[in-house]
Amino acid sequence: MKRKSLAGNACPIARTLDLIGDWWSLLIIRDALEGISRFSDFEKSLEIAKNMLSTRLKGLVERDILCLVPASDGSAYKEYVLTEKGRALQTVIVALSQWGGEFMFEPGEPGSVMVDAQKRQPIRKLELLSADGRVLAPDDVATKLAVEH
Repeated sequence: MKRKSLAGNACPIARTLDLIGDWWSLLIIRDALEGISRFSDFEKSLEIAKNMLSTRLKGLVERDILCLVPASDGSAYKEYVLTEKGRALQTVIVALSQWGGEFMFEPGEPGSVMVDAQKRQPIRKLELLSADGRVLAPDDVATKLAVEH
């Protein structure tokens, strides 16, 4: 059964989910943000079947989230590198990680946490801020149709 495309939807969340809405794609992006770039390393990290990984990587390249470049070590291999569009998903990955860390683990259960690479300290919890700098709660946010982007 083929899933319905949300590409023409007026909602940016729907369009984004249409682009990267399966868990494998988000985990590939997570790994790419951590510096993984080779097919075999993605396969090892994710424990995913080769055909599934190949399909996801191809789709992320087609959608300009990843690009294929010559291997950094000069070998005949190709590497998958995040594009600017792909790197911009880091905030989404951090938000998912912080939400999951807060709500998906039992007290005392070990889990990973994202840290500042330089100082090795946990990243401050993301907050929604208004244009004038106020912290916004869920009830303070609404959606409106935007004419321009």
